[in-house]
Amino acid sequence: MTPAPEYHPVARGAQDDAAGSVGPLLSTWRDHLGPGARPRRLTLGLPVPSSGERDVWAQADLPTLTALAARAEADRTQPWPVPLASDYARFFRDGDRTAYEDRVRERQHRLSRAAVMAAWTGDEAWLDETVDGLVLLCEQSGWSWAAHDDTFSAHGAVTPTVTDPYLDLGAGEVVAQLAWVDALLGDALDARAPGVRTRVRHEAQERVFEPFSRRRDWHWLGLDGDVHNWNPWIHGNVLVAVLGLVEDPAEAARLVGLVIEGLDRFVASIPADGAIDEGYSYWWNGAGRALEALELLHHATAGTLDATRVPAVRETARFPHRMQVAGPWYVNVADGPARPTPDQPWHVLHRWGRLLGDDAVTAHAASHADPGRPLVTEHAGLGRALRGLTDPSWAAAGRSGATPHAPLPLETWLPSVELLVAREQAGSPAGLTLAVKGGHNDEHHNHDDVGSVIVAIDGVPVVVDAGQPTYTAQTFGPGRYDIWTMQSGWHNVPVVAGTEQPPGCASAAAGVRVELAEHVEHAAVGTADGEGPGPGERAHEAAQQVAAEGQTRPSRSSLSLDLSAAYPGLPPETWRRTVTLDREHGEVVVCDRRSARRSPASLPVPVSRTAAPAAPEPTPADEIRFLLHGEVTLPAPGEAEVRAPRAARAALLRWDPAAATARLTVRTLDDPLLTDVWGDHLTRLDLVLTEANDAEGHRSEGSEGSETGEQDETARGRTTTVVISAGAPLGTTPGPSDEQAA
Repeated sequence: MTPAPEYHPVARGAQDDAAGSVGPLLSTWRDHLGPGARPRRLTLGLPVPSSGERDVWAQADLPTLTALAARAEADRTQPWPVPLASDYARFFRDGDRTAYEDRVRERQHRLSRAAVMAAWTGDEAWLDETVDGLVLLCEQSGWSWAAHDDTFSAHGAVTPTVTDPYLDLGAGEVVAQLAWVDALLGDALDARAPGVRTRVRHEAQERVFEPFSRRRDWHWLGLDGDVHNWNPWIHGNVLVAVLGLVEDPAEAARLVGLVIEGLDRFVASIPADGAIDEGYSYWWNGAGRALEALELLHHATAGTLDATRVPAVRETARFPHRMQVAGPWYVNVADGPARPTPDQPWHVLHRWGRLLGDDAVTAHAASHADPGRPLVTEHAGLGRALRGLTDPSWAAAGRSGATPHAPLPLETWLPSVELLVAREQAGSPAGLTLAVKGGHNDEHHNHDDVGSVIVAIDGVPVVVDAGQPTYTAQTFGPGRYDIWTMQSGWHNVPVVAGTEQPPGCASAAAGVRVELAEHVEHAAVGTADGEGPGPGERAHEAAQQVAAEGQTRPSRSSLSLDLSAAYPGLPPETWRRTVTLDREHGEVVVCDRRSARRSPASLPVPVSRTAAPAAPEPTPADEIRFLLHGEVTLPAPGEAEVRAPRAARAALLRWDPAAATARLTVRTLDDPLLTDVWGDHLTRLDLVLTEANDAEGHRSEGSEGSETGEQDETARGRTTTVVISAGAPLGTTPGPSDEQAA
């Protein structure tokens, strides 16, 4: 039986105490806040037209409402979803969390559909359906998800403890949904079902407002300095509920003050370059949630609390388009899919692009507005659906018929997370796109992936990160790194003497050197972890040196990393990886230099599984691994060809056959979160290195040594170079979820 709830996305190292600190929001807004960060000016209510504003609903987007109506009509032929106690208990018994969470989400989605239909049509039958959903949620024993609830660790129970409700992501989602329904249908609910709104307010007080105020040790407050995506997600939903359901202005101001203090800690944790170490997918439920909350504060205070002047806020709004590979594909690190659901609240980014006057942010959002698809769906939450559905500018973008091109910057360097994204041509997916990651192995939602590489050809990933599997109790428990998708052995990094990278902040890149084609886009210092310079600071110093020395070459974008610390027992500069996008030759060059100075005593020693070995086991050979998407063949010694679904051209990987022997390992996929992205398998190319030096003398290897001052060291070590390029055009082959990708 699982003894503890999932408290943290991933446990991290010691952090400085952030309690009582003043971040960028409190600093910027100090003249507009009273004691306890209470706003001096606060207007209650939510920015959504009520069902009584018939002119607004008569002009709402018809294709979106028609699609939603079809799903809502189908709902009424089925009973309401019922989350069972046995489903809740499964997390504590066998680790399954989806049985319960899926039923809760289905119930909430049905309520959202009914509420929108009631507002649009004014039909009392839809009001009755909405009331049924409201009361079902009010009578649901717990609003938190079992994976988060401390009911077992605190009370020994495997069902919700109704006298001690836990405030988590699930509870926040429910209370915010109730508030949006109340704002949308308030007068109609009073007329049709007197008393239901009073019940909603009672449950919100008992389950959310009281524990939010009483317990100030919630891990997601970030009081220990470890601030992650739960902070803005929960604070944002509490803010919605306060503005929508609390009727006492003084009490509302007090609760909003607590929300502002919490959001301030999250915004303070955003590095100056705006990067999110949890990756693009979690940006939507982290920084994206913060942007929504900040927008709501702006509305509730008549613009006096304005976050557009906070630099990190401006930068994080740019993070999504900087992570785009092309179309539906994104650079995925940590627990994130390479092709996320298209049902993101793009209107949030669109509004923030307009608020910031940032055309790239607006264009990126608008590029996902498909005239043939609904403007919004209920799946991202009722509040997000209502804001998008009633945003005239977003509706105009979605129905204009002229989809703007995504920005697709030539290169982006994010020093706080040591991530380089570069492509052959700015504004175009044509040719090669490269992503290289440094960082460390104690990031939020961490995977062991220091030095990992992602490569796409014509916008389709071919050298890939598998991404996020379905979550279970194991995902955030002590067995996390027994899951293959988390292990470095299934990322595009070396295996050194049979040893993979372990988790932990000590497993980190060092000696970071970046070479950019244009300029240092972000001259920013990231947050340090522990004592001494953190990854962002090291990369910042390197970037400043590059800019000072004028090492900008339009034909190259390159990141060089010492990976030695990511492997136990290796001295510094034992293994240096340099990855270069060479635009002149249309190649990505992965150059791994192994120092000849390492002695057998310095090598990691794999643990023997033999009780009493007769003789010391030989040290396994080093390997360089690539996880590949598509059909993989080895047409000749020193060559691999990858034919990815939907790709116009094959990918070719070439290396010196005397330096390594190739081995293919096919990984069959059966997890829907993986098969929806990659199909039924991925293939790993293992290059088992020999003792022969890389004698090919490839031009990129030579220039790498001369540009970074490593030529003498390279001569004393062994260097293996893998060149990735595009092959001849292919006939397209079908792949998973083609309709979604389109």
